[in-house]
Amino acid sequence: MNCPLCGKPGGEVLWQDDFCRVVLVTDTPDYPGFCRVILNRHVKEMSDLAPSDRNRLMDVVWKTEQAVRIAMNPDKINLASFGNVVPHLHWHVVPRYLDDRHFPNPIWGRPVRSAPARAMDDIGKRLRNTLQRG
Repeated sequence: MNCPLCGKPGGEVLWQDDFCRVVLVTDTPDYPGFCRVILNRHVKEMSDLAPSDRNRLMDVVWKTEQAVRIAMNPDKINLASFGNVVPHLHWHVVPRYLDDRHFPNPIWGRPVRSAPARAMDDIGKRLRNTLQRG
């Protein structure tokens, strides 16, 4: 098996425990603050988890959403779990703005405008601090 989320962090690690990790996605410059919540063990689907593990993972997704809202003040948050390309359980937490490249479309769709410049030099630090506070 050659799973990129089993062998690598999947981004800049902001928070982790023995169960999962929250990473800042660093390869999408048009979407600063885009995070992933990644299960540490290789599982494909939410229904493969015990109910307590599903709840535990979703608690981290909700906390990550809240941290992104506090740190980024977006107009909207998108949550997504696909796994079509990387079949390892992970959730996308994407801050969205009315003037971002794709809004109102999904970020994986066709852009509708140029990307605005967003000064987010310390976004990793701000998100890390917000996640660690609770």
